[in-house]
Amino acid sequence: MSQINVQNLTFSYDGSYSNIFENTSFVIDTTWKLGFIGRNGRGKTTFLNLLLGKYKYSGKIISSVTFDYFPFEVKNKNKLAIEVLEDVDSNFELWEVIKKMNQLQLNEECLYKNFNNLSNGEQTKLLLAVLFSKENNFLLIDEPTNHLDISSRENIKDFLNKQKGFILISHDRDFIDSCVDHIISINKNNIEVQKGNFSSWWQNKQNQDEFEIKQNEKLGKEIGRLKDSLMQTKMWANKVENSKNGTLISGVKADKGAIGHKSAKMMKRSKAIEFRQNKAIEEKSQLLKNIDKSEELFFNFDNSNLKTNLIDVKNLTINYGNNVVFKDVNFNVNCGDRVAICGKNGCGKSSILKLILGEPISYGGTIFKCNNLKISYICQKYDNLQGSLFEFAKQNGINQTRFLTMLTKLGFERKQFELNINEFSDGQKKKVLIAKSLCEEANLYVWDEPLNYIDVISRIQIEELIKNSNITLIFVEHDSAFVRNVATKIVNL
Repeated sequence: MSQINVQNLTFSYDGSYSNIFENTSFVIDTTWKLGFIGRNGRGKTTFLNLLLGKYKYSGKIISSVTFDYFPFEVKNKNKLAIEVLEDVDSNFELWEVIKKMNQLQLNEECLYKNFNNLSNGEQTKLLLAVLFSKENNFLLIDEPTNHLDISSRENIKDFLNKQKGFILISHDRDFIDSCVDHIISINKNNIEVQKGNFSSWWQNKQNQDEFEIKQNEKLGKEIGRLKDSLMQTKMWANKVENSKNGTLISGVKADKGAIGHKSAKMMKRSKAIEFRQNKAIEEKSQLLKNIDKSEELFFNFDNSNLKTNLIDVKNLTINYGNNVVFKDVNFNVNCGDRVAICGKNGCGKSSILKLILGEPISYGGTIFKCNNLKISYICQKYDNLQGSLFEFAKQNGINQTRFLTMLTKLGFERKQFELNINEFSDGQKKKVLIAKSLCEEANLYVWDEPLNYIDVISRIQIEELIKNSNITLIFVEHDSAFVRNVATKIVNL
């Protein structure tokens, strides 16, 4: 048994005004299967890179294990896939990789295709096959489930259940729950390690947050009461002290000794009250530091002047050349429906969304769309995002104040508003697209894998928003918990 011992770790990027980690210490066992949780931009990927020795830092990271990191860096995607594998790991065993490809339901023919022509899901599976073909190393797995369908996630889950020793960054709750035995969480002010899976960590966090909120309210009232009591006690002590030089009505001089004793007693009492007050203030200052406020989001939707039936699809068939992607698909979308389009990668889910958007795709069957339908669309890709947030809002014709408010509620800090979008993490870029969609006035929301790279706290926040809104939504998403909790209709391809 060996350990990874982190001692007083402090790190910030060059030019940054604040530390990502500051005097952070914890120990993890290399046999543990760790799920890594935290808001986008908190430093999860940065920490994995620190373990790999990519950045200079102060403090110590003591470990005797060899690390393997996923995803591998692919420098040239315009090569055959098998050549890309040689670039990322020249020591791979082909038969082992093919074995893992079969387990991940990836056709061996993919090895001899141009890597750039493979789908995102196929690229991910191929690189995972290389990672899983290795043995005895401690794995650092950074968001392996993005772009993967539910069945592929099940394959990876089965593999990880047989593996010991890894840190897994994933925002899929069901996925994490089924294959980890410890959670490491980057909170607002510290890093914590605890035994269990995501569900147990989330329950513990909610219990702790609830306790701290109640304790904060209790201490607030107590501090107010102590302040009043302290002020009154000091006032009486001063009044008694000032009576030393006075005389009684009978003309007898006041007993200065007795009065002084009484004054000293009251001052002593005021000191005790002040001590209790300062102790309560100090205790109060330790609370609420790690509470992630999931502030309420809102849609800019309008269901007025619309028919009940917005979309009607009958006997829909799509072919790519001689390949039948799907045939005879039927479903309808009424006002208030939340329709999930489900199926394996490549089965035509995104094609249905494109047809609804009016993109030119050859198809058979009929699609009826309500007139004057205003659609807000979130696409899978965000490669073209650039410039400032202010420029982005102006280019897309959305209210700047509303847009920035949405981002703040999704966990952005105000200092990030001054950055260029290309400096954001993948999850933060995806949040830019989500905030844009929330700001657009629409009757129908069409979202294509909106949650890729989005942290789990924000996923739950978005999930609650949708459940509590009367919006009409058609979406593709592989997060099974999200689909289960949000969808009112499911179309299986």
